[in-house]
This record gives sequence, C-alpha cells and structure tokens, in this order.
Amino acid sequence: MAVNTKRVLIGALVGGVVWNVWSIVVNQFLLGERYQRATEAGFFQEKPRLPFLPLWIITLFAVAWIIASLYGAVRTAWGPGPMTALKLGVMVGFAIGLPGNLAMAAWGAFGRIFPFCWALDLGLGSVFAALIAGWLYRD
Repeated sequence: MAVNTKRVLIGALVGGVVWNVWSIVVNQFLLGERYQRATEAGFFQEKPRLPFLPLWIITLFAVAWIIASLYGAVRTAWGPGPMTALKLGVMVGFAIGLPGNLAMAAWGAFGRIFPFCWALDLGLGSVFAALIAGWLYRD
C-alpha cells in the first residue's frame, strides 16, 4: 500500500510545530535560568558558533517529517492507530535522545540536569510527533 505523502507532510508540519513548542518549554522554562548560570560559570559559550535557533527549528521539523514518513510506512505492518504511533515515537525518541545525552551526563562538566532535560525534549518530542502523525494520517 502506498504512503499518503500529503498526510505525511501535514502530520510532519503539525508535529514539528508541537515539538518546537515543547522544546521551548523545556529549554526556556525548565532550563532557562540554569543556562544563564552555566554560561556565567563558563560551561557554555555566550554566543553559539552556528545560527543555532533556526537550525534547531529546522532539525525538529525534519525529524518530525522522518517520524511521520515512518508512521505511514509501518502502519501497514504494525496496524494503524495510537499504539503503533506510540511505539514508533518511543523507539525514535530513544534512538535520538538517549545515546548522546547519556554520554553528556557521564562526561559533561555542567551537571546532569541539562542532558536529562535534553533527552526529555527529544524523547517526548518524538512521541508527540508520532502521535500527531498517527492521528492525522489517513489513507
């Protein structure tokens, strides 16, 4: 069965918006003051080396598109619905959120709260994007 690319795109766009909002909540409200203190302590640079915010936004939309595409493909094998979306979101979230942040928690000099929250951002963001993709997908 062919994947409905229009519905994948719609799911990716809505999922990307939700994920970006979630990322703002995590990074601004949960970590905002900690970033400031860690920067003052010299653990973070005052200015990013890259245009981080636009690149981060684009990256979250790109990963939301990947998740929506994967949902469109795996739903024929795993069955359509929220359980398939949840499984996919958890797997992608684990794959992108845990390895790097586990290393940062083990080796980073700025405390474990940052990698913990970054893993939450990526892990739960993946789940949100997958659930939205599954909710909006139609054949």
